[in-house]
Amino acid sequence: MPAAIRVYLEVGTKRVFASALDWPGWTRAGKDEKLALEALAAYAARYMKVPKAARIDFPDGAPTFKVVERVTGNATTDFGAPGIPASTDTEPLAGKEAERICDLLAASWKVFDAVVAKAPAELRKGPRGGGRDRDKIADHIIDAESAYVGKLGLKLKTPRRDDANAVREWRKAVIDAIRGSVGRPQAVEKRWPPRYVARRIAWHLLDHAWEIEDRSR
Repeated sequence: MPAAIRVYLEVGTKRVFASALDWPGWTRAGKDEKLALEALAAYAARYMKVPKAARIDFPDGAPTFKVVERVTGNATTDFGAPGIPASTDTEPLAGKEAERICDLLAASWKVFDAVVAKAPAELRKGPRGGGRDRDKIADHIIDAESAYVGKLGLKLKTPRRDDANAVREWRKAVIDAIRGSVGRPQAVEKRWPPRYVARRIAWHLLDHAWEIEDRSR
């Protein structure tokens, strides 16, 4: 029987995020802890594309979870995005774990790019006629990542989405920064731990990739 997947819960006043600690990007939300964990389980099959792209074995069958920590959320949590790292994110980062994190983050970019490439430019609108179209979502991803990379201590010029070389170099800088944090303090003032940066970037990529897929149908 596969080992239970370690999860931490970010508990806000309006919603709860459940995040798989060892699987960057596998994060879902619900109105309470039970619903957040149910949502996390429901997305296992969709998340599986990421470890598959990274050539990392992923547990078969229905996942079982072990909640190892609960953290108090903030306004970001209630707004609809995870905003609080786990306490274990500040533990020393070994080279093998850093490579695994980088592989899963790179795979998340790959999955997002593939979804964007095959999606129609105009996506189905929500019940009130809202929702960004494909290119606006892709632009939003780049804009958000420009804030995330600052939390790694990087000062990078935000690339244009249609400049493939610039985007490639941007992503490489993020990967290199995570690798470069091995053996160094993971808790630095005004920054996020590299584990958390990877988890947050991957969550944002996949959350919007799945939105694009759902609104392309």
